[in-house]
Amino acid sequence: MDGLFEILGKIKAQPGMYLGSPSVENLFMFLVGYKTARRELGIEPTEEELKFYGAFQPWLQEKFKIRTNNSWAALIQFHSVNQKEAFDHFFSLLEEFCQSHQQQGSDSLKELETLKPK
Repeated sequence: MDGLFEILGKIKAQPGMYLGSPSVENLFMFLVGYKTARRELGIEPTEEELKFYGAFQPWLQEKFKIRTNNSWAALIQFHSVNQKEAFDHFFSLLEEFCQSHQQQGSDSLKELETLKPK
């Protein structure tokens, strides 16, 4: 089973194949299912996956200067015109998130390289 950043790279390249349409809500639900499936199969999350799951939402709240219990998808959608824009915005925010963690000594940018279409 591919890791989180590998699957995100595939989704970015071909969203219709994985989500039906480029939608941040569909992406969020896909990732919830992906995380659940890995847990059910007994596959431990990687360090980078744990950082994404634990830090992306708080990082977005800080970036947008908002405190909420809404999902990261809802936060991004709120700052976007439509689902397609929100989908694209997610990937630019993810890159920014990974770069900020790279500056903090993380290897996130190595994982982010898998997001670039081949």
